[in-house]
Amino acid sequence: MTFIRPEARAQLWNWRELIAALCLLLLGLHWALTGVGVWTITGWAVIAVSVLLAVVGAQRVRFRQGGGGPGVVQVVEGQISYFGPLTGGAIAVSELHSLTLDPTARPPHWVLEQPGQEAVAIPVNAAGSEALFDVFAALPGIKTERMLNELQGLRGEGGAHPVVIWQRREEAPERRWLH
Repeated sequence: MTFIRPEARAQLWNWRELIAALCLLLLGLHWALTGVGVWTITGWAVIAVSVLLAVVGAQRVRFRQGGGGPGVVQVVEGQISYFGPLTGGAIAVSELHSLTLDPTARPPHWVLEQPGQEAVAIPVNAAGSEALFDVFAALPGIKTERMLNELQGLRGEGGAHPVVIWQRREEAPERRWLH
């Protein structure tokens, strides 16, 4: 028997990182303000960790688009797999060449491109798509805040054209000198 409505439980689950950071912050404040010696220092350290967790949690909340979208996303051992009702595919994270947000598709899609393969389009609200945040945040040189702002723009009116969020920089070939 449960005492929480399913809608309320879903909202609490959506905000889980921030709720955990708040609980950790309260514990840290208690230790920092009432503790003595090592407990005071530990309390301040816990406060610092809880602030970092809150920042990451706020980004994750902004990234989540809710569920109910078509298909399922899996991230396993450096490979993003999408299993959709009409399309699907897999992209190796190490070979990912570009990441685009396409708001013209319904629902909006992440478009992942890898050289030599067909692009994989993943709906932003597909089941398991929250796992993509960690993958995208680890891409070298990505501007996470820009990605989140573009994603937030979808909740308003949507966009008129696809936006390249990240693209791998091609390294210049090594110069070989004659002398």
